[in-house]
Amino acid sequence: MSDNSYGKLFRVTTWGESHGPSIGCVVDGVPPKLALTEADLQIYLDQRKPGQNRFTTQRQEPDQVMIMSGVFEGLTTGTPISLIIENKDHRSKDYGDIKDKFRPGHADFTYTAKYGIRDYRGGGRSSARETAMRVAAGGIARKILGDEIKITGALVQIGDKKINPENWDDAEISKNPFWCPDAEMAAQWETYLDKIRKAGSSIGAVIEIRASGVAAGLGAPIYGKLDGDLAAAMMSINAVKGVEIGAGFSSAELTGEQNADEIRMQDGKPHFTSNHAGGILGGISSGQDIVVRFAVKPTSSILTLRQTIDTSGNETEILTKGRHDPCVGIRAVPIGEAMMACVLADHIMRHRAQCG
Repeated sequence: MSDNSYGKLFRVTTWGESHGPSIGCVVDGVPPKLALTEADLQIYLDQRKPGQNRFTTQRQEPDQVMIMSGVFEGLTTGTPISLIIENKDHRSKDYGDIKDKFRPGHADFTYTAKYGIRDYRGGGRSSARETAMRVAAGGIARKILGDEIKITGALVQIGDKKINPENWDDAEISKNPFWCPDAEMAAQWETYLDKIRKAGSSIGAVIEIRASGVAAGLGAPIYGKLDGDLAAAMMSINAVKGVEIGAGFSSAELTGEQNADEIRMQDGKPHFTSNHAGGILGGISSGQDIVVRFAVKPTSSILTLRQTIDTSGNETEILTKGRHDPCVGIRAVPIGEAMMACVLADHIMRHRAQCG
């Protein structure tokens, strides 16, 4: 299968399937002499791993990462870094009843149309299980970014229930199972999602990722736009159906006067009075916070009978058993952070290569 790599100078290639023996990735282009251990990556993988509360899939995977190459005596060597995670809790029997049926909302039909074969066990390559390796790669990317750049992800909407932006508190994000910065909305989501979960259904969500401390000048004005690469990175995450930068689609409701991020001088430095552009102008970072939001559709695997066809073209019905997230957007927060880190690391290296 092609297109398993992303990035130009900081380049990540992932491999593996949901129910295979393991998943892994190769990260190439990492500068030498960066301090790196498995523990540096594990802290992020522990945030993404399943089975941590009743609102995520109960598949029990420790997601213990092993560094196979590219590190010697705790330092990167400049050679490809290979990472691997063993799959411990895959239950392929849960999918035996649907191996000849196409699950609505999944990639079953399109994979078969493209390749003429598919791994029906948990979706195979199309499973969100692959994203564990993105999170691991993101941990390496953060080593390149350093402490100056801070990446913060949060869930800002589940279904039609949105947070109050005035209640945003970074300290609240880690205090609830939803990565929610609004304590009042987190309490409402708990009751709301319990009803969704007990009904065997699912619901969509919106995630916001912010990066602060990013210097002005990253990106290129035409085919290497920073916002274009960020949008592509977020769109590549499983179940994502929409991406916006800054004000995004809301900017269509603004006048030119309202949308313009006016610039003044403050303490001898340029200061923007607003950030509708999401920290990117003309494809190049402005020095403001970079703000990206993406929408995740409801989990397609639900316990409600749905109409479909089988591999022979016969009309039939299907319901999906197994262990699934009632809101897959919850575990997408650390994945979105990782993709932000990988894109920024790649663009920092590209900028240094051209501009020094």
